[in-house]
Amino acid sequence: MDLLTTLVDKGLRRELPTREEALAVLATSDDDLLDVVAAAGKVRRHWFGRRVKLNYLVNLKSGLCPEDCSYCSQRLGSTTGILKYTWLKPDEASKAAAAGLAGGAKRVCLVASGRGPTDRDVDRVAGTIKAIKDQNEGVEVCACLGLLSDGQAERLREAGADAYNHNLNTSEATYGEITTTHTYEDRVDTVQKAHAAGLSACSGLIAGMGETDEDLIDVVFSLRALDPDSVPVNFLIPVEGTPLAKEWNLTPQRCLRILAMVRFVCPDVEVRIAGGREVHLRTMQPLALNLANSIFLGDYLTTEGQAGQADLDMIADAGFEIEGTGQVTLPEHRATVGGGCGSHESAGSTGGGCGSHEGGGGVCGTAAPATPTLSEPRTDLVTVRRRGAGTDLAPNA
Repeated sequence: MDLLTTLVDKGLRRELPTREEALAVLATSDDDLLDVVAAAGKVRRHWFGRRVKLNYLVNLKSGLCPEDCSYCSQRLGSTTGILKYTWLKPDEASKAAAAGLAGGAKRVCLVASGRGPTDRDVDRVAGTIKAIKDQNEGVEVCACLGLLSDGQAERLREAGADAYNHNLNTSEATYGEITTTHTYEDRVDTVQKAHAAGLSACSGLIAGMGETDEDLIDVVFSLRALDPDSVPVNFLIPVEGTPLAKEWNLTPQRCLRILAMVRFVCPDVEVRIAGGREVHLRTMQPLALNLANSIFLGDYLTTEGQAGQADLDMIADAGFEIEGTGQVTLPEHRATVGGGCGSHESAGSTGGGCGSHEGGGGVCGTAAPATPTLSEPRTDLVTVRRRGAGTDLAPNA
């Protein structure tokens, strides 16, 4: 396909595709899907080889959020029955992180629900960062605490944080339909604050919330303009008790097209398969490793992921290797500029979701596919987390 040849060439040159080209990727047929994966895989291997970076989430404070994000099980008024607890102590958080690091994780993502941290909250997180780094040489720490006030990003950087996650989630045009208690501009401002403070910026999206192909293109192009080091791609986990519980709009093939499109638009950044991969990619997860170079190990913020050992086996069986602490994630031209640390769940609240949750006409001879036949909702694959942080049970790592 001329389209794919063009996109590979642009990806190797770090050149932005046109909107029409990006839309055409989402419009490819199932017959062309393996060709799309192979093409995007060439771009992924050029910049990241066959390495897979493992990240591990620690939910520092669960539930109790005043925001109304429709996708989030921690939202105001949620009836999902998730774990609810206030701040973990530094030693508790460090113990939770140790399980993921023992399983091969290179980065720990510290997430807390809420609109944004108070200065006292920043002090708490600073203590947790110190506890984790004192016990684990070379570990990367990403904070995800919600909307930042002036000076807070600098304080987190001084405390040893390597990165900050805050997702855009969806397009600016549709953002008000998903959340009303803060704005799209608030999120952009926080990503820019993290950048300005010298933190490695991490910002991504949630697919499957009823958005159009144009919405997906809008948010991914906006992310490219913000220039984060890491772009988590979340697939909505429709948790019972949230307004989007009935939104089962994704197929494994659709997820692969979205990941390929993100790789073509953001060729040299850490693309992470975040929340929802087990629910929506299912047995196609190994194929997605040809598109993304990063995943979360084990469980998410409020829902369970597949067994940590299953993640490791999947990576090995697919012919990939775990990225070690001594390896730099990003290509040299990025690592020397932005800090070199590329951030999870099915979605968090304003504060949650460290990299976290969850069309156009064809060009170059591609035709828009028929509406995909969706399988029945796989509610059996959505399990509320009852282990790990905030419990007395061992975490999944």
